[in-house]
Amino acid sequence: MTPAPIALFVYRRPDHARRTLEALANNDLAAESDLIVFSDGPRTTEDAAQVASVRALLEKVTGFRNIEVVARDDSLGLARSIISGVTETVGVYGRVIVLEEDMVTAPYFLRYMNGALDLYEQDEQVISIHGYVYPVEGPLPETFFLRGADCWGWATWKRGWDLFEPDGRKLLSELQDRSLERAFDFDGAYGYSRMLRDQIAGRNDSWAVRWYASAFLRDRLTLYPGISLVRNIGLDSSGEHCRSTEILDAKLATRPLRLERIPIREDADARASFVSYFISSQPSWKRILKAVVPHWVRCARN
Repeated sequence: MTPAPIALFVYRRPDHARRTLEALANNDLAAESDLIVFSDGPRTTEDAAQVASVRALLEKVTGFRNIEVVARDDSLGLARSIISGVTETVGVYGRVIVLEEDMVTAPYFLRYMNGALDLYEQDEQVISIHGYVYPVEGPLPETFFLRGADCWGWATWKRGWDLFEPDGRKLLSELQDRSLERAFDFDGAYGYSRMLRDQIAGRNDSWAVRWYASAFLRDRLTLYPGISLVRNIGLDSSGEHCRSTEILDAKLATRPLRLERIPIREDADARASFVSYFISSQPSWKRILKAVVPHWVRCARN
């Protein structure tokens, strides 16, 4: 099967975008993959020069089967840009691999993503594939499932993205009606429901918390790698919504993952590892961000 198209979302960080594109082009299957780059329009006059620099960089990109740049005239913002771009892409191709401009991938990322998309395409309970995993203590399985969805290097099918619910109020109401807030927050270890409340109140514009909630409420699962295939290089104060931190800095895989079918159910041990990691990292989050904030409160603009 032809590899899934890659939707890359960029804004105003040319050095981050260059490093992301170089790593991606070095991936197995890059030369066989279509790359669609969604470049958001400048929000301010100060941003215009950096946006122009990113677009100049995009004109020189090689290493992919086909490259399409969707240059927005106006600023949609991160959430609207991703929601519309993913919707457009899966509408045409039926599947998509999604990255942002500050995500450096291991050379095995595309092979893992495409293999998993093929492997679980007919399994309705599997909503997405994820490429990043937290630097938790102890070993994880080669691959494993967790309930919900995630946002640092991920892939889905149209049938999965069709379940995305953009209305945060509706999502929170259902979580409350079903008494699921504590489970949604990984047994209270991380404030995901708080982030959803903040999205509703307009204090953030997170698409990712709504993606997670949409999948979680429908008991859908996401496949994770036991070793990370994605490293976020944007946690360096270059974005508008976070300070520099290394607590999410996972080491990239130095070998391909062994991809084979596993039982389609949440891995209780892996979930417990996530809970322990969230609890242990809370002091660092409070010091750095002055709040325990989910990792997908993006360190780029909302």
